[in-house]
Order: sequence, then structure tokens, then C-alpha cells
Amino acid sequence: MRLRREPDDDLLHEADDDPNYNESRYYSFFEQGGGLGGWLRMGNRPNQGYAEMTVCLYLPDGRVGFMFKRPEIHGHTAHDAGGLRFEVREPYRAHHVTFDGTLCVLAQPRDMADPSRAFRHNRHEPCTIDLELTAVAQPTGGEPEWEHGEGEPAGLLHQFARGHTEQQMAARGTVTIGDQRVEVTDAFGLRDHSWGPRVWQSIPWYRWLTASFGSLGIACTLRGDDEEGVRHHNGHVHDVERYGDDRSVPVRSIELDTDYDDEWFALRNRVVVTTDDHAYELQGVVWSSIPLRNRRDGKVTRITEGVTRWTCGDRVGAGMSEYLDQVVDDLPAGVRAGA
Repeated sequence: MRLRREPDDDLLHEADDDPNYNESRYYSFFEQGGGLGGWLRMGNRPNQGYAEMTVCLYLPDGRVGFMFKRPEIHGHTAHDAGGLRFEVREPYRAHHVTFDGTLCVLAQPRDMADPSRAFRHNRHEPCTIDLELTAVAQPTGGEPEWEHGEGEPAGLLHQFARGHTEQQMAARGTVTIGDQRVEVTDAFGLRDHSWGPRVWQSIPWYRWLTASFGSLGIACTLRGDDEEGVRHHNGHVHDVERYGDDRSVPVRSIELDTDYDDEWFALRNRVVVTTDDHAYELQGVVWSSIPLRNRRDGKVTRITEGVTRWTCGDRVGAGMSEYLDQVVDDLPAGVRAGA
């Protein structure tokens, strides 16, 4: 097996006939030194006739501006629906993100555990976003291709993403929400791009950690293959001082220890990420979390999106602690597995 990653793979792919075919892009950005941060995602589901559109802004005072919609789409020619638009100006080098719509502004982000009530009982504010994103590191990942025409081994596809790339990016532009306008001048984050069937219930649990420090960017995933703790990991590190201006190197191991509150929201993370020649020790404080959910066939998937203040030695940065769990007997699957 090898990973194919061609310039055209940064564009949209032809959808297959799987009813769950999804092609999604995700962008996060965090101002260095604190302040505004957030993420935006759109996943086209052309065989179901809609897109999943999400905008999430973490405001410096602790409020969260959030919107999720399933706008109708026809075909699979663009990520452009519900007021959100993604444009690839140059593959793997320059992207453009815009949004023009409204956000539900949550003084208590955990209200989103009951979305219907949260949208009814919180204020909605107009919001515009205009961000130019430029690559600061090489992309990682791609789509597996198998030798000798053997096809994919049984059991490897988790109905979550056939192809997947990630890349560290810098963001510049403007964000307005209500009467507040922010010039984004020194922000970094991660983008990812996935294509293929997507069923949110196909993985028992994962922990996706991203941390941006400017010249250092880390993204890693710890994933369970069952509720009892079989684990896999992957990820990359971009470290200008150690590896050069735009090189990304693979993560070889991940150690994660999480402190939870009584509702099983992550509060603090202690992480050791190891490459071939270095171990990065990170401390994370999750200072705001918003719970999202997906329901299918009687199953409930909880995805907690925790904006995180990270330290790595004397470096201070920001990023995300995204925890996906299938809820089993009112307990998150990853917690049952000790993750």
C-alpha cells in the first residue's frame, strides 16, 4: 500500500455511489498570544442532497458563536452552501474561506447539549468571516492505493474517510460578529480534507489534538478500534527549529492522560508526542467546550470541541482537543476504554 497525494487531490473528487459519500474540509485558526479562535467545516453529502455546515468561534470572553445547518445542495462541484464558502486558490498552498450569516452566541457553550433549546434561548448575531490561509508546512496523508490490484484489505475501511490530508496553515483576514470586528493578523491552525464514505458511528472513539505555536505545529490522533481499548495513532509535527522551514515529520507514538469533570468533559491534557528523534511534552488546559452530537440508528455520537491553551516547554500556543465518543450506557466509549 502507498499513499497517493497529487495536486488534484486538494480539489474535489468525483463522488462514488455510496449513499454516505462525504467530502469535507475543515479549517482552524487561533491568534497567537490569545484572543479569537475558531474552526469551520463543510462536508458535502451529494448522494443525500445536502451539506453539513458548521462555524464555531471562541470569543475571548468565553462565549462561543456557533451555527450548524444542513443546506440543500445539487451535485458536488463546490464547498459553497449555507453562507459558507471554501475556495482552493492554489493546491496545498493557498485557500480562501468566507462566511456570511448568523451565529448563535452562547454565554454557556454547554447549552448546545440540547441544540433545539440552545438555538431558541440564546441571541443570534450577524457574522462575517474572510480569511486567507497560506501553507506553512508540507501536507501529510493521502489516499491509499494497493499493489497488484488487490484492493483494500477487509476491515481496514472504517466508513470514516477513504482519503485524508492535513496541513499546518497561517491565517490572515477579518472576523465580525455583532458590532465587534477583529483583524486576524497573526493566527495559525490546521486544515484537513477528507473524502469517501463517512458514518460518524463507525469508530468507537477518538481523541484528535491540535496545537499551534507558530513555528511549531502538532496534530495527532489516538483512536480506538473497540470500546475496550485497542488503539491506533497517527499524526505529524512541523517544527521549524528542528526540521526546517516546511517539513512535516510523522508521529511515532502518543501518550495521553486526561482529567475530566463530572460530565466527562476534558479539563486538562498531558500529552507526550514522539517523532523519530524527539519527544514533545505538552500541557493543555481546555478552557471552553461545546458538545455536539450525531444520531443514527439509535446510536448517539458525542463530539466535544474543546479550545485548548497549550504549553510545550517555554512555548505558549492554542488549538483543539476534539473528543469523539459513542455513548454507551450514558458513558463515553473512550472513557470506558481509559482514554
